Amino acid sequence: MARFLAEAVMVLHFAVLAFLLLGGFVAWRWRGVIYPHLAIGAWAILSLLVPVTCPLTTAEEFFRARAGMPSLGTGFIDHYIDGVWYPESASTLVQLVLGSIVIFSWIGFYAGHRAARRLSRC
Repeated sequence: MARFLAEAVMVLHFAVLAFLLLGGFVAWRWRGVIYPHLAIGAWAILSLLVPVTCPLTTAEEFFRARAGMPSLGTGFIDHYIDGVWYPESASTLVQLVLGSIVIFSWIGFYAGHRAARRLSRC
């Protein structure tokens, strides 16, 4: 059961990262999504600036230990993504590109929200 829970937390972690990348675009259609998306975005920025451990990483490590699986080591991103999906030397570039996508989604959300408010006043 612990192995299943470790893997479930890993899948959830990937889903959170996908939401971080794409949630702003989802908010273009469903406005209320912007609030959890902003919260996850704030967490992502904080985790880049301050050495904090993600609660999902902590949960996965807990279940991995219970299942007798090896530790992730340095963390979720370093274990599953850096050096796996792209070379580690490209980490900064990838962060900038992904951050730009998120910021673009926020700008699009804001522009769409302003346009909708203007139309509703007419």
